[in-house]
Amino acid sequence: MLAIDSLDWSKIDTVLLDMDGTLLDLHFDSFFWLQHLPVRYAQIHRQDLAESRAYLLLELAKNRGTIDWYCTDFWSEKFNLDIASLRAEVAHNIAYRPYVEEFLKLLKRSGKRVVLVTNDHRSGLALKLAATGLGKYLDNIVVSHDYSVAKEQQAFWQQMQADEAFDPQKSLFIDDTVAVLDSAKKYGIAHLRYIVQPNSQLTREHCDKHLAIDCFSQFNRALIPLTSQKEQL
Repeated sequence: MLAIDSLDWSKIDTVLLDMDGTLLDLHFDSFFWLQHLPVRYAQIHRQDLAESRAYLLLELAKNRGTIDWYCTDFWSEKFNLDIASLRAEVAHNIAYRPYVEEFLKLLKRSGKRVVLVTNDHRSGLALKLAATGLGKYLDNIVVSHDYSVAKEQQAFWQQMQADEAFDPQKSLFIDDTVAVLDSAKKYGIAHLRYIVQPNSQLTREHCDKHLAIDCFSQFNRALIPLTSQKEQL
């Protein structure tokens, strides 16, 4: 059994949650970009599969960490494809990570403010909300595309702060990307957690820079008594 996370929940008012690789299994996105898209690109443009895959990976790598890297519209124009429609073809791969729904239900019962903070394009967000029902657990959704800057940049947090008046010292932020957590730490968010295994089909990715969790069950056992106390008030 995994150890309960050491976080003191009495110091947390707001929980900021990444979506892909944190709440949802990153397998959907990885499978789409690395496997499904190359096949469909080769079919639609009548090109060799190996050459198509090499070209797509090169172009994706050029934009990693920027808002364009996460933008469905950008890649649709770049590759002359309807990326949103192609993603929908493999929507059956969209799934929660283990114990996430229990975690979200406990957060709602605890009275914490729960905010989704995502770099995903709104078309991808809509697809995932429809597939999972995630929206019912959230108090707000913040999409980096609305600010034209990714979570990796300080400008994102500055603009988000203006819309979502959270206290960085009383907020927990969970993400699976080290660069994003680095940015959040620089902005002053006091409580950070790194997701060790964002993709269920791949091995764990350890990080020495931030506290990490293997599974949301590590939070759930600490939240259960907190929700009981809240409901007795």
